[in-house]
Amino acid sequence: MTQNPFLSPSELPYELPDFSAIREEHFLPAFEKAVAEHLAEVDAIVANPEPATFDNTIAELERSGRTLHRVEVVLNTLTGSDATDGIQEIERELAPRSAQHSDAILLNRGLWARIQKVVTDDPEEAWLLERYRIDFVKAGADLGVDEQDRLRELNTELAELSTEFGRNVVKATQDSSLVTDDVTDLDGLDQAQINAIEEDGTYVLPLLNTTVQPALAQLTNRDVRKRLYELSVQRAPENLRIAVRMATLRAERAALLGYTDHAAYTVADQTARTVDAVEERLAQLVGPARHNVDKEAQALAEQAGHDIEPWDWPFYTEQVRKARFDFDESVLRPYFELGRVIEDGVFHAASLLYGITFVERPDLQGYHADVRTWEVFDRDGSPLGLFLLDPYARPTKRGGAWMHNLVDQSFLLDQLPVVVNNLNITKPLSGPTLLTYDEVETAFHEFGHALHGLLSAVRFPRVEGTSVPRDFVEFPSQVNEMWALWPEVLSHYAKHHKTGEPVPADLVERLTAATTFNQGFDTFEYLAAALLDWSWHRLAPGETVDDPSSLETKALEAVGALHPLVRPRYRSTYFQHVFNGGYSAGYYSYVWSQVLDAESVEWFKANGGLTREGGDRFREKILSVGGSVDPMKAVTDFLGHEPGMGPLLARKGLDQGH
Repeated sequence: MTQNPFLSPSELPYELPDFSAIREEHFLPAFEKAVAEHLAEVDAIVANPEPATFDNTIAELERSGRTLHRVEVVLNTLTGSDATDGIQEIERELAPRSAQHSDAILLNRGLWARIQKVVTDDPEEAWLLERYRIDFVKAGADLGVDEQDRLRELNTELAELSTEFGRNVVKATQDSSLVTDDVTDLDGLDQAQINAIEEDGTYVLPLLNTTVQPALAQLTNRDVRKRLYELSVQRAPENLRIAVRMATLRAERAALLGYTDHAAYTVADQTARTVDAVEERLAQLVGPARHNVDKEAQALAEQAGHDIEPWDWPFYTEQVRKARFDFDESVLRPYFELGRVIEDGVFHAASLLYGITFVERPDLQGYHADVRTWEVFDRDGSPLGLFLLDPYARPTKRGGAWMHNLVDQSFLLDQLPVVVNNLNITKPLSGPTLLTYDEVETAFHEFGHALHGLLSAVRFPRVEGTSVPRDFVEFPSQVNEMWALWPEVLSHYAKHHKTGEPVPADLVERLTAATTFNQGFDTFEYLAAALLDWSWHRLAPGETVDDPSSLETKALEAVGALHPLVRPRYRSTYFQHVFNGGYSAGYYSYVWSQVLDAESVEWFKANGGLTREGGDRFREKILSVGGSVDPMKAVTDFLGHEPGMGPLLARKGLDQGH
């Protein structure tokens, strides 16, 4: 390897990894070399004979470990988006070693002693210094030797278990596909969808990572719907053992660090701050959401002419929407062609709001042939960053949609951001890629995250863009969803893929009206998942789970979130956010962010809607500052007042009838 493939070609102003040159055999030696380099950099900081200052301690820590960061980002990218057997094996080997290395830094007593001596009068530096101190304390820097040794053991085992959990979900999701050789089982799907899943006379309908599968809304055969639903909810039973073990270890770790449980440990440095604050907000929504679910269930049963089961809910929801609102979502799909949605919709809204522009760069290769790359330019024409889009589902890709950085923005490191959005759209065998409205909304949502990364303007990578509390990170992305149906944006991208005719105004009106139905279900299945996550992580240290199979039922029943027709959006065995991601005791963050989102949407509507003035204010107050300021202060500065629950309750129809 004559050139390091984890670094970009020198002529580009971006540190885009050279994926075409990266081989699986590169990772292990690159990781080992990068770890040694990082440890040497930290040792040099600790050994510096000069008094500890912000520049020679905190700023140097920000500069350290950059090679290791590049290697781990590339591996994490492939693990999520193109996880071959080889990549999964590399992840299995390196995950515990990465956790051990993190402990070697965060539990370095000499480094911690030096950080404690740093003082600064600069507000941005002071905020970052406090972040570092919180990081080190929560990582166990103040513990004794024996406690730190146990902490290292816990972190290593948790890393191993998390990796195993994720691998099991990927495998189970593939193995649990609905397989049939009778095409009539697929009645209700359109021909393009059927063609896309046909394999030599057999039809393989893959699962997404959520409980409710999109095809349940279309399949007319009730028995087939039941098969598909049960395949979904019964996935990866072996992960229940892992979930119990992880929750138990997390509770023990929390106790070591002085917390009552893992939930208290997690929220201590989030915007929520306390478990009481989280539980109060969730409790405000459960009752009204359940009331709406019961009303919706009654409407569905009336439409069906019989009692419904969980696998009937999506199908009869669409039937009710057709009957009540004269709306058939399939009629919309010809107007939502992927390329137009992205370039004439998502990008167009961002250009109008922030003055940024996009130029596709087919010469810049991504990690997979499906990935497209655009160079993004700021309002003055200067380079702003790169945006990569990976739109299609594939067997080596985990489910869902997400954003991550390949490169973090930082003035200190003179780095421009490189941001990736992943979607999971079924790739047609031929012809255009036509989206559902949910997929359109998801594209706008994920690009909201991308904007948070691209428009970051901070000195230090530790606080760039999306490096904010977990219960704040979804806020900008949820705000960005509002532009999907904004008339000036919609008319620019929603055009028939054959005729070019704009989507009829009356169809959009019916869509808007139809989306008001099923808000109870959408809210309740989310709340059930959030409360399930919360229950796992309120386990007390030393508490045993005698009957893991009944934990989910008992936990949801205790908080009023158990409903015979609405299971959690993610059940425990495939809840990757919690057991293979960064959302443990943090899935509540979506609703926490929705409060801020709903308030901000009202602000935009009251201040001219989609304007550069409004966009520039949102950019200045929220997007550009990333995590370099107190996030709730940033929101209050943007809104001009403290956010409240009213707009969210009104949006979801939860302020009526309960």
